[in-house]
Amino acid sequence: MSYVLTPGEYPDYQRWMGFNDTVSSCCDSTTGMHRIRVYERPDFAGQMIEFSEDSPNLSERFRHREVHSANVLDGAWVFYEHPNYRGHQHLLERGEYRRHTEWGGMQANVGSLRRVQDF
Repeated sequence: MSYVLTPGEYPDYQRWMGFNDTVSSCCDSTTGMHRIRVYERPDFAGQMIEFSEDSPNLSERFRHREVHSANVLDGAWVFYEHPNYRGHQHLLERGEYRRHTEWGGMQANVGSLRRVQDF
C-alpha cells in the first residue's frame, strides 16, 4: 500500500487513511513534468482524457465515475477515491496500468487526481 504525505502533522496513521502504524520504506517521487491519460475501459479502450494539472473533481472533465486504465507519461500521480482529494489513495508512477487492479485499486472509482511535486 502506498501513501503520499504532504508537509504537515499526522498524529496517527488514520489521518492519511492508513491501515496500521508501520512504515517499511519511503521515497521521493517528485519530478518536473506531469502528464497522465485516463481511460473509461480496461486496456486503454473507450473515452480518454489527458491531464497535466490536478483535478479536484474528475467528473467535471471526465464523464465517467470509474477509471479502468491509465498511462502515466510523465511524473507521478495520486488517484483519490473521492472528489477533493479524499478517501483511499493510490500512487501511480510512470508506466502503463491496463486495469485498476494494477495500481492497487479494489474498485475503479477515482474521484480526484493530483500530481506528486515539490511541496
